[in-house]
Amino acid sequence: MPPVENDAGKNELRCRIQQLIDSNQVMVFSKSYCPYCVKVKDLFTELKVECNVLELDLLEDGTNYQEMLLEMTGQKTVPNVFINKTHLGGCDKTMQAHKDGSLQQLLSGDNESYDYDLIVIGGGSGGLACSKEAALLGKKVMVLDYVEPTPKGTTWGLGGTCVNVGCIPKKLMHQTAMLGTAMQDARKYGWEFDETVKHNWDTMKSAVNNYIGSLNWGYRVSLRDKNVNYVNAYAEFIEPHKIKATNKRGKETYYTAAKFVLATGERPRYLGIPGDKEYCITSDDLFSLAYCPGKTLVIGASYVALECGGFLAGLGLDVTIMVRSILLRGFDQEMANRAGEHMEEHGVKFLRKFVPVKVEELEAGTPGKLRVTAKSTETNEFIEGEYNTVLIAVGRDACTGKIGLDKIGVKVNSKNGKIPVNDEEQTNVPHIYAIGDILEGKWELTPVAIQAGKLLARRLYGGSTLKCDYINVPTTVFTPMEYGSCGLSEEKATELYGQDNIEVYHSMFWPLEFTVPGRDNNRCYSKIICNQLDNDRVIGFHYLGPNAGEVTQGFGAAMKCGITKEQLDSTIGIHPTCAEIFTTLEVTKRSGGDIAQAGCCG
Repeated sequence: MPPVENDAGKNELRCRIQQLIDSNQVMVFSKSYCPYCVKVKDLFTELKVECNVLELDLLEDGTNYQEMLLEMTGQKTVPNVFINKTHLGGCDKTMQAHKDGSLQQLLSGDNESYDYDLIVIGGGSGGLACSKEAALLGKKVMVLDYVEPTPKGTTWGLGGTCVNVGCIPKKLMHQTAMLGTAMQDARKYGWEFDETVKHNWDTMKSAVNNYIGSLNWGYRVSLRDKNVNYVNAYAEFIEPHKIKATNKRGKETYYTAAKFVLATGERPRYLGIPGDKEYCITSDDLFSLAYCPGKTLVIGASYVALECGGFLAGLGLDVTIMVRSILLRGFDQEMANRAGEHMEEHGVKFLRKFVPVKVEELEAGTPGKLRVTAKSTETNEFIEGEYNTVLIAVGRDACTGKIGLDKIGVKVNSKNGKIPVNDEEQTNVPHIYAIGDILEGKWELTPVAIQAGKLLARRLYGGSTLKCDYINVPTTVFTPMEYGSCGLSEEKATELYGQDNIEVYHSMFWPLEFTVPGRDNNRCYSKIICNQLDNDRVIGFHYLGPNAGEVTQGFGAAMKCGITKEQLDSTIGIHPTCAEIFTTLEVTKRSGGDIAQAGCCG
């Protein structure tokens, strides 16, 4: 057919094309040989969306169609995609719409404006960081946050686990215990005090909770100042772009948004044995406990278990930690065991290879008295013990099971509730993202959630392409002897590179501060793991000693820059410090050489 030249022919063709657009949910003008067209058609097949395709190269008057489409849309290239009578564009625009969630919006026929550009579900560190950043970039943002009370009735304010029942109160109570040790050391340094030194639980608890209360208020003020609408209500999806928010009085309100960020965090796991929820507490209860816990059994070997057991022992309490298998699973096991040995030397009792099977109340009270029955993991032996408090710290589960993700098709790991995402924190439902502790295979750390939240908002609304880097994340376990690490454990490095291709440099050391009190001689330990296949690059950093977080932070930056053993050796240490040990490491594990230090200068 020759080119259409008269107006009647052009109008007829325009009507024909418009009829195709109007009568099909998805209309794709394509060419059968075009790889971009194939990509778009494959996308709709993957989404199980029926689309009508017109292959212009197989039409006698295909060129006329293409010229008319140019006139109608300003686009001459193929594919040319229309959804529910709306012109979407070519391959790149279709793929971007799929990525940002607007494709699903078009397919649903829901072109109405939403209440919000972004709704963040969860008011923890990651959710707050993401919401505030999105608001600063000019978006209309809501944060929904609701804390379900623990079985003991404990609840808290805005700010999530870290602020209320995690990092902040944990570090403050760890500091309380360290001050007790410092007072013991003080006499050796010449400080004289005659009065009996004792600890008051209520004074500490009130001071810590007053500080946390000020943080809660500060977060609310910060959200208000940045025009983020904060609602204290429980969110549940009822449609892909619609949620139901239920407040503490049971009132239900509905909100819609173009995009959602899931930042619901985790809560402690219970044991599923008789008496666990009735009589035991978790870290969610400990930091605001109205009474001193007394003789305490900590169940678990997580960092939460060791940190809580450690500071309770540091307050002078009788503490036993029941361990099913290994300490600090996922961390370097040599470091974990050394941290555990230090705790044992300072009065913490470890009950290894046992699991609890029953908890019974013998006496009610604050604290009362409980009997715990436990079974050996290796034999049929059963044992019993009596404690005032039982603290469960066996891990945490993602808070994703009751927010309606099944209704909107978000994929969730059925075993742990974690959500798989791509490298841009996007779930399998394009307009829904997830950050923080609920991500599958990512770090469960507050600064990681904050970084991911900020960068996500900048990518969504600020034109940024920077993604969160989950490699070489430094962290610290605040056991009585603190453990800082960055990079790979020795076990993981061996698995990845082979024993023959890594070199481990290590040393014990005695902090100068410990010498006058005469304690913990050569109980501190440092090691780095180097990849011999890559110029002895440092791939694992491990430190057991005072101020581990402060020491590890700087070395974490160095590892981000790709530091090598040679560069460490050429770095001049600050004397006298603990951190300088990493500038003078000479003994390798392979050599079997002596790693004890004779004094503060080696």
